[in-house]
Amino acid sequence: MSLQEFWFVLIGVLFTGYFVLEGFDFGVGMLMPILGKGSDTRRRVVLNTIGPVWDGNEVWVITAGGAMFAAFPEWYASMFSGFYLALLVLLVALILRICAIEYRGKIDDPRWRARCDIGIGIGSWIPALAWGWVFANIVRGVPLNEKKQFAGSVWDLLGPYALLGGLTTGLLFALHGAVFLGLKTGGEVRADAQRTARLLLGPTVLVVGGFGLWTQLAYGTGWTWIPLGLAVIGLAGAGIAVYADRDGWAFTGTALTVAAATALLFGSLFPNVLPSTIDAAFNLTIHNASSTPYTLKVMSWAAVIVTPVVLIYQGWTYWIFRKRITVDQIPAPVGLPLGATKD
Repeated sequence: MSLQEFWFVLIGVLFTGYFVLEGFDFGVGMLMPILGKGSDTRRRVVLNTIGPVWDGNEVWVITAGGAMFAAFPEWYASMFSGFYLALLVLLVALILRICAIEYRGKIDDPRWRARCDIGIGIGSWIPALAWGWVFANIVRGVPLNEKKQFAGSVWDLLGPYALLGGLTTGLLFALHGAVFLGLKTGGEVRADAQRTARLLLGPTVLVVGGFGLWTQLAYGTGWTWIPLGLAVIGLAGAGIAVYADRDGWAFTGTALTVAAATALLFGSLFPNVLPSTIDAAFNLTIHNASSTPYTLKVMSWAAVIVTPVVLIYQGWTYWIFRKRITVDQIPAPVGLPLGATKD
């Protein structure tokens, strides 16, 4: 395996980790108004399921973006310039979500918390839809000219395949979040989460199945039938587990589906990193978009040393906060009154 291939695979692994872990984070935020309706205590139960881990989950996309910049600077430059507006909106939504989560409990006022809940919802829905749209466009290709510059408009990124990709990640992350809430909560919140997962299962199967088959037939290779098959198995297993009241297996199934779908996208893309719809000669590949061999070599040693430490630490965090959360465990709010902040 060449260094270019190694870093393409590693970036794919980083995005897989991000979508599997941050995917249920987004799902929790998307479902918070539904599962927490009518009770601030219920909303706090929902939010506390991701409280200890959501910021660690976001490290995966930061690392993935840094790896793209260092290993494939041409890919990074062309993608972030071509998708500038979309990625800016996505970034603002993520910042809004972060601020809303962090500051929700600082002020003990229902109006304040309601505004923060809106921020959490917006900051969860937009990225959940946007990531599928972005990666569908990457796989499909964009108008790149001979200078490796984006030569189209935003309308070129709004094709049916790309829009279906956004709907796919939106539904899949919502189901992933519902299953996670079933795994991490107890009592009435868990019952409602399981009911929501059952309602989401049918539409998710149809949309994810349609997008996966379209990807395979239009852009896939022989071996990418394997991740497509794994995605189908994962989704089917999650559905069976949801109805069998087996939360752990249901979460394993949705996690497998997210991981397999990401592998399908990256497998369909290889050896390109950003195809051109103008002329195949303008495609960005792992070879013409990569950094120098020395840069890739130094980065590889750093990745080999640091990555296991990060994985061990994050795994330890999940183990420590593995228990279920119920309404009875939520204490009274301790934030400042809204009037005190004005004084």
